Amino acid sequence: MKGQNFLIAALAFAFVIAWFAVINVDSVQVNFMFTKTQIPLILVILASTLFGGLIVGSFGIIRQFRLQRTVRSLEKRLAELAPPSEDGIAGAAAHPVSEKETEAPASKSSTQATGSAE
Repeated sequence: MKGQNFLIAALAFAFVIAWFAVINVDSVQVNFMFTKTQIPLILVILASTLFGGLIVGSFGIIRQFRLQRTVRSLEKRLAELAPPSEDGIAGAAAHPVSEKETEAPASKSSTQATGSAE
């Protein structure tokens, strides 16, 4: 659902930018420090939006790679701190589950099921 909301918002934003660019078709003077040129405003708006999106996207990708690297290093550290148990699951021996903990939720649900049937 989150992906669909993001896609709808992105399409709405793209529509607004396209509509804004289409109504601004006048030619404007752009100064590139070493030269000046006349360019339609629609191209300036679309190019600015494209470059802005690329910059924001590149920052997002860099952040994602850094987070993945941090997760990998923390997983390695966790594997070093908690040796694997007989099952091969790291840290399972450090936190054993008693039979009382596994049976308690089942007895509650059976009590709730009989109580709701009445």
